[in-house]
Amino acid sequence: MKRMRNHLIGVDHGEVVMFSDFEHDGAMWTGEGARQTRAHVEFSEGFRSVPVVQVNLSMFDISNATNARMDVQAEDITPEGFAIVFRTWGDSKVARVRVAWQAMGELRQADEWDLY
Repeated sequence: MKRMRNHLIGVDHGEVVMFSDFEHDGAMWTGEGARQTRAHVEFSEGFRSVPVVQVNLSMFDISNATNARMDVQAEDITPEGFAIVFRTWGDSKVARVRVAWQAMGELRQADEWDLY
């Protein structure tokens, strides 16, 4: 459990179109085996410490001729941002993906200073 030390709690959120590979025969649509793509997200304001980040698929378009194998995670989380990582594998053919995200954590107090 993450405990917050102050009453200034911030929630930031958004959506990212990860790719649209069917338009140009990209690797997620035409490839096979392990594939991944990453997107960097910057928060609208920095958090006081590393926030809790949740990601989920908000739109996906996949071929019905193959198995649907998808994994989406938040990685490299800092107070300023994080990376969304989408993975697929095997013979899955993923045409396009959009990911929604939400971050929640402590904000800095107005009188809080970094001296060093």
